[in-house]
Amino acid sequence: MHRTDLIAIGELAARTGVAVSAIRFYETRGLVEALRTGGGQRRFLRADIRRVSFILIAQQMGLSLEEIAGELARLPAGRTPNGADWTRISTGLRARIDAQLAALTRTRELLDQCIGCGCLSLKKCGLYNREDKAAQRGAGPRYLIGDRAGEIAEIG
Repeated sequence: MHRTDLIAIGELAARTGVAVSAIRFYETRGLVEALRTGGGQRRFLRADIRRVSFILIAQQMGLSLEEIAGELARLPAGRTPNGADWTRISTGLRARIDAQLAALTRTRELLDQCIGCGCLSLKKCGLYNREDKAAQRGAGPRYLIGDRAGEIAEIG
């Protein structure tokens, strides 16, 4: 490794647009690893520019820091993610995004209706949740989390 392969934390921050404090935080979480000089200063590999950029993109895509750490840990010898890695990760995200979209669609459809909370406080609940049938499926807003009024009526 050449000296030119290493950059200071300030340069890593400037190149990625991430605050120095955030890079230190990523280091404590094991997302990046600093090398130390004889004087104790942090130095990072130039490849960490791409690694930090990956962290930012993954966060924007909805991954938690724990999930990001898990994905980075799966890479051999702590290398920076490449296109094939991102394809694998994004494929896994698709199911999660599809589930979120389905939940948002259900919410939009039910926005002006009862959401099956079992409150029985609205006059309309007598139509959507007569005798609190939604509660037979469990706690919470049953219609919002995926139960349908017709399915619940079948139990009773």
